[in-house]
Amino acid sequence: MRREDLLDLNDVLQHPGRELAVDISTELPEEEDLDLVGPLEGYLEASSTGNLLLISGKFHARAVQECARCSSPLETDVEFEIEEQFPVEGVPSSLNSQDYARIVAEEPFPLFEGNSLIVEQLLRQGLLLAMPVQPLCSHGWDEPCPIAEARGASAPDGRNHEALLGDLARFRSPEGHGR
Repeated sequence: MRREDLLDLNDVLQHPGRELAVDISTELPEEEDLDLVGPLEGYLEASSTGNLLLISGKFHARAVQECARCSSPLETDVEFEIEEQFPVEGVPSSLNSQDYARIVAEEPFPLFEGNSLIVEQLLRQGLLLAMPVQPLCSHGWDEPCPIAEARGASAPDGRNHEALLGDLARFRSPEGHGR
């Protein structure tokens, strides 16, 4: 049985210097926490030095997140690059018929099944690290947000946005610090 999310890297591992380049487009169907507007697209390149498997690539996607301030849905563009190195043990079979090269698995979450890369696991990691931690709508933190105000989102003590900005301005001024 052949899995579509596996990228066979055995040929690259057994022949150091050989390269593999593939275009990838995936919806990340196993990822329930991500709301992608379209597929995650990009490319991966793999090569082996004999001691290391080098994987690089560049990807982009459009995702829906919640504004950190008003919780409105917000579409964000996410781009990330992959630059990974994985140790290889054994002697490539092209150099020695008695042994073969294999990837040394060191990750807490498996990225490889034998000498095949679980592509969606690697892409999921890259995408999650590239997602904005606090995405903001066009109002940002610096101006009043009508959606946040309509939902009653204000400071914990009930003050409005202008009062908070005034406090911040006093805090930044030298006399606000009691100097």
